[in-house]
Amino acid sequence: MPGIDESLLEAMRLPGARGASVVDWISGLALGAVGDAPGGDVEATAAETAELARLATESGALALTGGEPGAPPDDDPGGPSGKEPPVQDLIITNADSYHLLRFVTTTFDSTVFVHLWLDRREGNLALARIRLAEMTDRLVLG
Repeated sequence: MPGIDESLLEAMRLPGARGASVVDWISGLALGAVGDAPGGDVEATAAETAELARLATESGALALTGGEPGAPPDDDPGGPSGKEPPVQDLIITNADSYHLLRFVTTTFDSTVFVHLWLDRREGNLALARIRLAEMTDRLVLG
């Protein structure tokens, strides 16, 4: 099973990939990074994307609902692979790029996501989302 470095290199093989990082959304620290970062500063980008991740995961409006309208939230949304974050991914688009934040599922309460920065002209957002999901399912933290 691939670790952080191998997973980031795999992400960079996606068409249009500009940069990728694994970020802890509690601390805002990059656990690993490869390629470029928006604005040229990996740590600043990690801290800023961590703020977005925190807002999304702590939002009552975006939390899991248990499936049925009006049903109470599921106490254990984790599947066989472990504890599921309340949000699977965030997609941010701008004029020249895509930012995809994919939350990592672990056997413990995960606070990690992968941030992939894609060139909008060369990247394929649908393909990136599928491949990033597969990659994060195999990612081994440690």
